[in-house]
Amino acid sequence: MKLEHKSQELISMPRFLQRMMRYTLFASLLIVLSVLIGMIGYYTIADCTWIDSFHMACLILTGMGPAVEMQTNAAKIFSSLYALYSGVAFLTISGVFFAPIIHRILHILQVDAE
Repeated sequence: MKLEHKSQELISMPRFLQRMMRYTLFASLLIVLSVLIGMIGYYTIADCTWIDSFHMACLILTGMGPAVEMQTNAAKIFSSLYALYSGVAFLTISGVFFAPIIHRILHILQVDAE
């Protein structure tokens, strides 16, 4: 998804809103994929129900922390790795979502790197 160069004209508001919709859709797909990874892991490795798996995946992904204590070593390892992944995923998804907004603001202000 390419953004316009600073020497190009600022895109119109309808085109910007279309761009925001594309970036929001992509960020939403990343969230759904991340929650699915967590749900499957908690369901298969930690023996949680689907609802508990969804609850745990959402809590860990948003940085709230676990709701249920993991009983087995495999579950603890998965939960730890998923928490590490979630930290990176949260920052990445936030960056994807806010990139067009920040780009537009900088484009309006025409801030140079120097």
